[in-house]
Amino acid sequence: MSIEARIRQLGTRHRLLDETIQREMTHPSSDTLRLREMKQQKLRIKEEIASLEARA
Repeated sequence: MSIEARIRQLGTRHRLLDETIQREMTHPSSDTLRLREMKQQKLRIKEEIASLEARA
């Protein structure tokens, strides 16, 4: 897989996670642990994207 394709794939995952987080935050009984884990995963994806973009 090319770097550009991997960046696109990660971008899609990042966007979907963001949408999921936003939906979860609107629920009054949202699971804070799950939210924190999703936010950490989103940050790791963002960091991986930045690293790949620096190499491209």
